[in-house]
Amino acid sequence: MPQFFFNKRLILLLVSIIVLVALIGFSLRERDQLTWPEQFIKDTTGWVQSLVSRPAHYVAGFFENVHDLQNTYHENKELKARLDDLTKLEVEVQELQKENKELNEILGKKESLRDYEPKQATVIGRNPDRWHELLIINKGKTDGIEPDMAVITATGLIGKVKSVNGLSSTVQLLSSMDPTNRISASVFGEGEKPYHGTIEGYDKEQELLLLKNIPFDAKIEKDKIVTSSGFGGVFPGGLEIGKVVDVKPDQFGLTQTVYVKPSANLYDIQHVMVAKRSITRPELTDMADGEEEEL
Repeated sequence: MPQFFFNKRLILLLVSIIVLVALIGFSLRERDQLTWPEQFIKDTTGWVQSLVSRPAHYVAGFFENVHDLQNTYHENKELKARLDDLTKLEVEVQELQKENKELNEILGKKESLRDYEPKQATVIGRNPDRWHELLIINKGKTDGIEPDMAVITATGLIGKVKSVNGLSSTVQLLSSMDPTNRISASVFGEGEKPYHGTIEGYDKEQELLLLKNIPFDAKIEKDKIVTSSGFGGVFPGGLEIGKVVDVKPDQFGLTQTVYVKPSANLYDIQHVMVAKRSITRPELTDMADGEEEEL
């Protein structure tokens, strides 16, 4: 008798396996409609999943919202602090502008090397072979553009006008390797003492400008702002060029070369301003004899 029951159980197991395999094969067939047991199971499973997932999503969403609120709170706190600092800076700027105006009136000073008239322009062309050297803007002689005018973006100086046509102009970028591409520049050293030199050359590997002819004993710290000096006779003064990255003595040790990271992105340029200096440009005969003009 026990042997009979054992065989019966084995037979039932085999039959169950066969039926299960048959059902699996049946369910895997390509059919337009499911059978009612399959529909019932799928509907029941979907309902159970929906019943479980809704509370889970609700709880997860709640904690995510709390996390977002915390981030928003910290961001607002930081932005308010920056806004307070910005307000203070605006007040200081207004006071300095007022004080500067009053001092100029006392001295009878009407013009400044920093004064210029901005002319908006858009980049309309760029040669892929000379991407880091030249670009073309949509303003020319009819718009009052002249050669050697400074060209800037919202973040800093990018170059100068090289040549002018009736309705367009070619701009030579700071990164140009042209040896005549020189700009008179200034940087503050230790004790806020100004030092003047010229931007001459561009290190392509490091993507840095070279500010040369800085006195050998000048102590210039990293991250100091380099600006145009305005002494070259064409560029306005105070146009931001970049920040100091490194300072190295030249090969003879008589002067130093300051490596400057440009403030403006010289690769991605779309909109620019041409700076027409307000103060009268000096005649070449008034410049130092035998020296090439610097901008």
